[in-house]
Amino acid sequence: MPTQRITFPGHDGQLLAARLDLPEGPRLATALFAHCFTCGKDIAAARRIAGRLAAMGFAVLRFDFTGLGHSEGEFANTGFTSNLEDLQAAAAWLSEQGMTPDMLIGHSLGGAAVLGVAPRIGSVRAAVTIGAPFDPGHVIENFSDHLAEIKEQGRASVSLAGRRFCISDSFVRDVTEASLSDAIGQFRGALLVMHAPRDETVGIQNAADIFMAAKHPKSFVTLDDADHLVSRAEDAEYAAELIAAWSARYLDLVPPAPPIGAPEGVVRASEADPKGFLQDVNSGPNHHALADEPEAYGGTNRGMSPYGFLSAGLGACTSMTIRMYARRKGWPLTHVEVDVCHDKVHAQDAGARVGNKVDLFRRVIRLEGALDEDQRAKLLEIADKCPVHRTLEGGAKVETRLAGAD
Repeated sequence: MPTQRITFPGHDGQLLAARLDLPEGPRLATALFAHCFTCGKDIAAARRIAGRLAAMGFAVLRFDFTGLGHSEGEFANTGFTSNLEDLQAAAAWLSEQGMTPDMLIGHSLGGAAVLGVAPRIGSVRAAVTIGAPFDPGHVIENFSDHLAEIKEQGRASVSLAGRRFCISDSFVRDVTEASLSDAIGQFRGALLVMHAPRDETVGIQNAADIFMAAKHPKSFVTLDDADHLVSRAEDAEYAAELIAAWSARYLDLVPPAPPIGAPEGVVRASEADPKGFLQDVNSGPNHHALADEPEAYGGTNRGMSPYGFLSAGLGACTSMTIRMYARRKGWPLTHVEVDVCHDKVHAQDAGARVGNKVDLFRRVIRLEGALDEDQRAKLLEIADKCPVHRTLEGGAKVETRLAGAD
């Protein structure tokens, strides 16, 4: 997945640092990501969600708000209003590049900013919030013990997540006076509200308030025991999966034509965790799965193993082939179930004459329905005509080259 480092002018002309994650193939849609309060574009949840959407065919722009991360400007001079304006500036930059945003995604206070700005960006058809507060003023709870000092001195240095930030009185007034009710009600796109019931930073009631204020279509999904920052890899992956599946429904993604010589399109496996073996497996823009290895082999067991996928292909193809034949014959087959196990056995045990070991797929087929013995025997015979079965038994040629080495 190619990632470009770019900058663009923010609300006051200061340059904002951003990453533009692009799909390997054609761009099907564009998303804009807003990070949480005092966080940044490179937080783990943002990276994972952007990567998953890029694998699905999205271009995703994630940037640091003014005064944060690698962006220019003074954080003390910003506020909730400037966050909205930075988002509008990001949307304008994307439009200038021919990538008008279709979806907004916001985490925590970034989610509140997404709700506030969504009605102002006419191209946006979908919005997603993750752990967002209904009242932007909720953020002042992070430094409530400094409010008296901020009011008296005009600003104060506070510690947030182990870092020092200068919070101004104008920021406090701006975020306290902000209200999202009207903006949420005015948004005519689809809204997905995601929140963890045990979020100790922004309570779950915020999600309920956002959901009730929104018009349909709207969806609410719990993030179970995730923390506020969605810091665990499995929670970020779950959120990414949900956003990808949900957005496809509302953005009407049109898959590109398959490459010449690949009638079913390209299946792409891309590394999701360089420290382990977890892989994102995508078949075009609409189908996604995870591949992994068991923990005993150094994986995290969050997806089927490669041989598990191979066995699944054989099982699925067998079931489909049987169903196709029974349907054509008009036979009373009510259900098909195929179990597949893979093993490596000695060649002589499998009746082979060459090699020390061969791959053995043991297949058990269950047929339900008022079938007679002849019909059952014929369907068992038809199972061996499954295309994947024939491929495995006939062998296949694999051609390999490095990308860009044409």
